[in-house]
Amino acid sequence: MTTTTSGPDFVSLQVRDREVSAEFYEKKVGLTRLTANPGAVVFSAGGVVFAVRDPFPGVDLDALGTLGAGVGIWFHNEDAAGLHGRLAGQDVPIVQEPFEGPFGTQFAFRDPDGYVITVHSRA
Repeated sequence: MTTTTSGPDFVSLQVRDREVSAEFYEKKVGLTRLTANPGAVVFSAGGVVFAVRDPFPGVDLDALGTLGAGVGIWFHNEDAAGLHGRLAGQDVPIVQEPFEGPFGTQFAFRDPDGYVITVHSRA
């Protein structure tokens, strides 16, 4: 019997300080915190679950260089321009200013660990 794999259905970022990252994504980005598990904080993020978690055993995040390089993580926000303004006003590093693209208004920011997250407005 052949099965079909679907996904992704869960995305997690390994972070240096789980609570700092959880506060960032909850308070600044606006995600809804669901649960705190041992080693992770989970958020409601549309159809995909998102979490910030402690590094896996043996992973030294400081030795890796730029975290997430080559991986694109996108969040949806109907008011991407408004979120951009709130993040910029809180000194969150913006790595791509808002522009109109194929996914509506788009911009990208850097989180406390240096991961780049893109936000788009089109559902």
